[in-house]
Amino acid sequence: MTKAIEMKKGVVAEIAEKLQKSASCVVVDYKGLKVEEVTELRNKFREAGIDYKVYKNTLVRRAAAEVGNMAQFDDVNLVGTNAIAFGYEDPVAPAKIVNDFAKTHPKIELKMGFVEGEFYDAENIKKLAEIPSREELIAKLLGSLKAPVSNFVYLVDAIAKKQEA
Repeated sequence: MTKAIEMKKGVVAEIAEKLQKSASCVVVDYKGLKVEEVTELRNKFREAGIDYKVYKNTLVRRAAAEVGNMAQFDDVNLVGTNAIAFGYEDPVAPAKIVNDFAKTHPKIELKMGFVEGEFYDAENIKKLAEIPSREELIAKLLGSLKAPVSNFVYLVDAIAKKQEA
């Protein structure tokens, strides 16, 4: 085999490994972004521990076929200038970062993704990105649980002060 084919097989194996290891992957269309903007996005991904890389669509399709259960990486959905963000720890982090970045850079577009083995189209990925983080939800729950107790304590304190006076 030629050297080019060997290199492509290595890239397909790399993509397949990332697809298997990742908790989520998000495909974005980065066409129209300037180099500085792409660098800014890469830095945000790097800070969050997310792999962000541009691969040839045909190599991604082959890797998805090797992994299986990713039929949506096909000729219809995977066309154009695409990059893939692989999230390993927080499954929603890649979608959140891209969604937040798209608010200030409208040229980037979420196309699709897989989160914990489940396929999401662009619309559902955006909905998923809007969900508050686990920590935020826990803080809201604790705040809701604390409010009635705090109000009761303030009421008892006010009654005690009134009786003293």
